Amino acid sequence: MYLSRVEIDVNNRQKTKDLTHLGAFHNWVEQSFPAEVKTGKRRRHLWRIDPLNGKQYLLVLSEEAPDLTQLATYGVAGTAVTKSYDPFLASIQKGQVMQFRLTANPTYAIKQPGKKQPRIVPHITIAQQRQWLVGKAEKSGFQLIEKETVNNIEAADNRAFDVISRDWPVLRRKPDQGGRGGRLSRVTFEVFLRVADVATFKQALINGIGREKAFGMGLMTVIPRG
Repeated sequence: MYLSRVEIDVNNRQKTKDLTHLGAFHNWVEQSFPAEVKTGKRRRHLWRIDPLNGKQYLLVLSEEAPDLTQLATYGVAGTAVTKSYDPFLASIQKGQVMQFRLTANPTYAIKQPGKKQPRIVPHITIAQQRQWLVGKAEKSGFQLIEKETVNNIEAADNRAFDVISRDWPVLRRKPDQGGRGGRLSRVTFEVFLRVADVATFKQALINGIGREKAFGMGLMTVIPRG
C-alpha cells in the first residue's frame, strides 16, 4: 500500500477551474494511475481533501504508487510525494492509542415495500452522525475513547471524538458510474481511538469506512500517541 499527497493549487484558478465537483476529483485520482487506465483494470483508491494550515491537500491511499506527474496535474509544483504505507501497517499493535481523522458519508438504509434494494438516506444531525461512527467502530476493529485518558486532558473536554466539519459537496457521475448526480453528505471526524482488533483495524484503514469511497469518503488516517 502507498500513501500519497499533493497540495492543491487553489490559487491557480486556470489550473483548477475543473475541480468544481467530486466527480472531477475522482477523475484526477483515477488518471494518476495510467497503467490501470490503459489496461482497464481499476483498483480502489481511497482519497480525501484535507485542509491544513490554510492550504488544501489531496490525500490518496492505493495498492500501487501513483504517477507523481499525473498526481501533480492540479497541484503545486514539487509537492506531490508518495511513501510505502506497509511499514506503518505492520507496526500497529492491539491496545495502541491513536489520533485519527476520518472523512465519511454517514448513512442508513430504509426498506422499500416491493423493492429488493433499500433507500439510502444520509444522517443529518451531529448526534446521528456521531452515533453512526460509534456503530462502525467495533466492526472496524477500534474503540472510541475519551480524550481525558490521553495526556491527562481536562475532563471538561472529554468528548470521545469531534465532528470538525460537515458539508454537502456537489457530485456529478459519468454514465458508467450510474449517471446520477446531486450532493453528498460529507462529515469529518477527529480525535482518539484505541486499536481493539489489529487485523480488522488494518482492513478498515485499507478498505475505508462507509459508502461513496470513490468520491472522497471513507479514508481514515491515524497517528500513534505515546
